[in-house]
Amino acid sequence: MSEIIVPELAESITEGTIAEWLKNPGDSVDKGEAVVELETDKVNVEVVSEEAGMIQELLAEAGDTVEVGQAIATVGEGSGSPSQSSSEDKKEDTSSKEDTSKSEEKSQPAASETSSKEESSSNSDQRVNATPSARKYAREKGIDLSEVEAKNSDVVRKNDIDRKQQGGQSNQGSQAAKSEAPAKKQNQEPSKPVVREKMSRRKQTAAKKLLEVSNNTAMLTTFNEVDMANVMNLRKRKKEQFIKDHDGTKLGFMSFFTKAAVAALKKYPAVNAEIDGDEMVTKQFYDIGIAVSTDNGLIVPFVRDCDKKNFAEIESSIADLAVKARDNKLSLGDLMNGSFTITNGGIFGSMMSTPIINGSQAAILGMHSIITRPIAIDKDTIENRPMMYLALSYDHRIIDGKEAVGFLKTIKDLIENPEDLLLES
Repeated sequence: MSEIIVPELAESITEGTIAEWLKNPGDSVDKGEAVVELETDKVNVEVVSEEAGMIQELLAEAGDTVEVGQAIATVGEGSGSPSQSSSEDKKEDTSSKEDTSKSEEKSQPAASETSSKEESSSNSDQRVNATPSARKYAREKGIDLSEVEAKNSDVVRKNDIDRKQQGGQSNQGSQAAKSEAPAKKQNQEPSKPVVREKMSRRKQTAAKKLLEVSNNTAMLTTFNEVDMANVMNLRKRKKEQFIKDHDGTKLGFMSFFTKAAVAALKKYPAVNAEIDGDEMVTKQFYDIGIAVSTDNGLIVPFVRDCDKKNFAEIESSIADLAVKARDNKLSLGDLMNGSFTITNGGIFGSMMSTPIINGSQAAILGMHSIITRPIAIDKDTIENRPMMYLALSYDHRIIDGKEAVGFLKTIKDLIENPEDLLLES
C-alpha cells in the first residue's frame, strides 16, 4: 500500500484545491499516470501516482483544500475496476480488519474491546451520510459520526468532524441556531432570482491579492497619450516580409511596447524595483509580464530576458505563452518572478483604465484602444491621428511622480519614433 502525496509546487505555493479526480476507487493506475488535477493560485497541475496498482481510497474530494506533503489517495496491489457500490464497503471492511489484526497482536481482551467498539462505530457510520474521507478521518479520531452535525449540506465532511472535536455547540445552542437560521437566511436572501456559486480558488486568490495590493501600496496612476501613426505605418510596410523572415511570426504592437518598456526601465530603474521589508530591491533583469485573457480569467505569464530578445523572439514568446494559457498548459515557472507587467485593455475596447499593480512589482503599464481623434499639430493645423491613451500605475513609496512621468514619456517618445528602439533597447 502506498500513498499519493501532494508534491512540492513552487516556493510561494503551499496548498491547492482539488479540481477533479481523474481516477476513482477501484480504477487501475500506472506508474507516472495522472490521478488528480490540482488547482493552485496560478495554474492547474496534475498529480501522478508513483506506483502502479489500483486506487484503494480517495482521502480528499473535489473542492477540498490540500497542503504540500499531504496524502490524498492510497494505491494498493491489484487491477481492474470493481463495482463502485461495493468499493466503499470494501475499504471500510479492510480498514476494520487491519485495525482488529493489529490489536490482536497485543492481547486478546484488548482485541475484543476494540472489535466491539469498531463494530458499533461502523454500524453507526453506515447510518450517517458522510464522505469516504470523513469516515476514515472519524475512525482515526475516534469520533462517532452519528454525533456529528453536517453544517453546510446533508453530507458530513472532515471540517464538520473538526468542529465537533473542537467542542462545537451544545445541544441547546444547536437547537437555537437551527430555529434562528431560517429567519436569518430569509432576511438575507434577495427577493429577485439570483445564481449563487462558489468562486474558484484562482478567483479567490486573485481577489485576495488585488485587495492586498490596494491596501499595502501607495498606488497612483499617471496618463499620457501616444500617436501610433509611425508604428502603424512601419508595421504595414514590414509585416509581410517579417512573416516570411520569421517562419510565420506576425509583427504586433506588443513587441514595440515591450522593447520600449525595457528601454524605459533601464533609464528609470526604480520602476523595475520592489519593496522587501525595509529594503528596496532593484532588479537587474527584464522579465516582462504580458496579461492574457482566458476562459478562467486574466493570467500573466512572463517573457524572459526581453532585453536580449529581438522583435521576432518577443512576438513568438508572447504567442506561445498565450496558447499555453488558453490551453491551461502554463507551468508555474511561466508565472513567477517577473519584473514589470504590460496589460492591453484595448483589445476589449477599453479607452482608458487604471490598472492594478501585479504582485510584488512596483508598476504596470496599461495600453488602450487606438482611436482616431483630431489632434492639433501646431497652432494652425489639426489632423486626424490614431491615438492611444497610456496609463502607468505605480507604487508611490519607491517611485516619485517625476520618475513615473519620465518613464511614461520615454515610452511615448520611442513609440512615436520607433526607429529609436534599435538604439535605446
